[in-house]
Amino acid sequence: MGFVGAAYLVPDPMIGLGAQVCGATLIALAAVFALKGLRRKSRQSMMVKTVSGFVENDTTPSFVTDSDGEISYRNPAAAERFRAHAVDTLGFAFGDLFANPGAVLFRLQSKAHALGSAREDIVTRRGHVRLSVHQIDDAAYLWRLEDLTDKAGGGRAADSLSLPMLTAGPSGTILFMNEAFRRLLGGRAKSLDKIFPQLPLVSGQVHRVDAADGPIESLVAEVSGSGGRREIYLLPGGGSTEETLMPALVGNAWDAIEELPVPLLKVAASGEVIASNREARVLLQSPITAQTRLSDLLEGLGRPIIDWLQEAAEGRGSLTPQFLRGTGAHQDTFVQVSLNPAGESDDTHLIAVLNDVTELKTLEKQFVQSQKMQAIGQLAGGVAHDFNNLLTAISGHCDLLLLRHDQGDQDYSDLVQIHQNANRAASLVGQLLAFSRKQNLRPEVLDLRDTLSEMTHLLNRLVGEKVRLTLDHDPSLLPIRADKRQLEQVLMNLVVNARDALPQGGEIRVETENAVLDMPLSRDRATVPPGSYVVVRVIDAGTGIPPETLPKIFEPFYTTKRTGEGTGLGLSTAYGIVKQTGGFIFADSEAGVGTTFSLYFPSHEKPLEVPVQTPVIEAQAPQARAEGVVLLVEDEAPVRAFASRALRLRGYTVLEADCAEMALHMLDDPDLQVDIFVTDVIMPGKDGPTWVREALTTRPDTKVVFVSGYAEDAFGENQAQIPNSVFLPKPFSLSDLTTTVSQQLH
Repeated sequence: MGFVGAAYLVPDPMIGLGAQVCGATLIALAAVFALKGLRRKSRQSMMVKTVSGFVENDTTPSFVTDSDGEISYRNPAAAERFRAHAVDTLGFAFGDLFANPGAVLFRLQSKAHALGSAREDIVTRRGHVRLSVHQIDDAAYLWRLEDLTDKAGGGRAADSLSLPMLTAGPSGTILFMNEAFRRLLGGRAKSLDKIFPQLPLVSGQVHRVDAADGPIESLVAEVSGSGGRREIYLLPGGGSTEETLMPALVGNAWDAIEELPVPLLKVAASGEVIASNREARVLLQSPITAQTRLSDLLEGLGRPIIDWLQEAAEGRGSLTPQFLRGTGAHQDTFVQVSLNPAGESDDTHLIAVLNDVTELKTLEKQFVQSQKMQAIGQLAGGVAHDFNNLLTAISGHCDLLLLRHDQGDQDYSDLVQIHQNANRAASLVGQLLAFSRKQNLRPEVLDLRDTLSEMTHLLNRLVGEKVRLTLDHDPSLLPIRADKRQLEQVLMNLVVNARDALPQGGEIRVETENAVLDMPLSRDRATVPPGSYVVVRVIDAGTGIPPETLPKIFEPFYTTKRTGEGTGLGLSTAYGIVKQTGGFIFADSEAGVGTTFSLYFPSHEKPLEVPVQTPVIEAQAPQARAEGVVLLVEDEAPVRAFASRALRLRGYTVLEADCAEMALHMLDDPDLQVDIFVTDVIMPGKDGPTWVREALTTRPDTKVVFVSGYAEDAFGENQAQIPNSVFLPKPFSLSDLTTTVSQQLH
């Protein structure tokens, strides 16, 4: 109206005419929208009025609500039952009926919005009720609350069911049996073994039923309830069932099981789904039409589903239940399917009993994955242990050769190359042990700000000129306790991965902060307990990780890089080190946006440790010879040969044994004087700690050096129980061995 009035105040007639047209258009649009709103409101009012007329005299409490749960109508039964609740929303009305009504109503309304209707059986303080909802318009829903508990007259909702049904307790005691079941048996039974000779019952399988007129075969469906209770139904499709149980339903038996809480499909031998009940449609989350085939709904059998159906219809093969998964967007849904032939010879079809096993299959998948990772970890640890023995022999004999060659010798540079490459191989073995969480950690209290500051120069060289590295620290960052060398390896691996995700350059941010968790943090099948943590984040805005790849990135030897560009051990190594340190590592990524790795380390309350420089005892010249008797026990001959030569060169008297039993036999001689045991930990027969404990009973003052390719904590408890013992990890050099023995003796 403002445009129309302003038109008369404008001196230019053309502008005035334009204003009039604009004003008239806006008025017309407002009128159209108002008319549409009135029509929609009128249509909804008529629909609510129509539905209200249907449920007006219904003895079941019924409500009509909008999408927000506000009640627009309640029938007399609802007004009578909930008269103490003069409220406007359904959630308040059901507040005293069962716990958390808001969650139940939201869940059912969401299903109804997707499928048109939904229902749920709920156990309340006053018994069982069934809450159902039907969508009657885009923003209107009809709710009905049925009482399933026994009525005063002895009836029950299940009594009106044409199919035989009973409720049994955990021990097999029958708690309820409907009229159809009582007619079949000629009375009421007290326990399941009086009805079914073959127990336990398997849902979806045919079982023999001891009926009043003689045994019959029937298809059994079972629904688990609360407190170990089970509802058991006899269904058409079990051979003699259709003729004996319900002759009146042979022509249209499917109508009787539409509302059963058991997902059922009626399938032709050619694969078409002839019929389905409500529970099956809700479980499969897919519309089922006359053209729908079973293969359109389920997959994962490993062979054509049509072959399986035809074999079942013809009675060939076994009717063993099969595990299938949903198709398309529903591949996370797993279903156990049991097929049973039904119908006459000229109308053979199959009754498929479905059982939702999604949670079970998910747990099984997680268990298999954990078993696989454990097996690979054990394999990696075993390979690394054996390889460490080889490297000890290679580098040790190389040290022996270097003693006989000076820098002017033409062979000296070749020996140095052998030694350096042996050290590189030892680093690779360290990665395998890190993945299997069996590497040797030397934890110390660290300030991550200092650690990252010391690494800045190295990290900048790793990322190159096109990538900018930014560090952002919490000024009050708490210390942590970790192996500095291994932690540096983790950070380098993550930064290199971030660099590779930025082929065109960009920025990598490394952030640190303190975090206090008041509640457990559950992510990626891991739970971070409450407490104080130091969080490190490595962030890039690179190519990101696709969602199907993200769950696999910590698996060993898994890489998305081209052949020769990556070993697939970088992230699995980081994972192993972080877990062995007592921390947690998570990855968040979005393809095309970037990736964030978050590391949680428990904070350390004690002050930073001031490193004490311990004097290193170098291998001395031959003229300063040591004294003492060493009993060397090692099952690997090359390692034993190197260690014995190294110790003899130092001046020790060396007694050799290739197993624990031989060492104990040598020690049976009371006149044999031994100053120190040098023994491998893992050996055939008795292991190192076991034989040493036996030997120390008669020689309590003998010193001990344990050597192993496994981590020290693999037998840390045993070592703690053995006095005067130290640990020397493999691979060790000539200097490492002689220095350790000398320190133990002096």
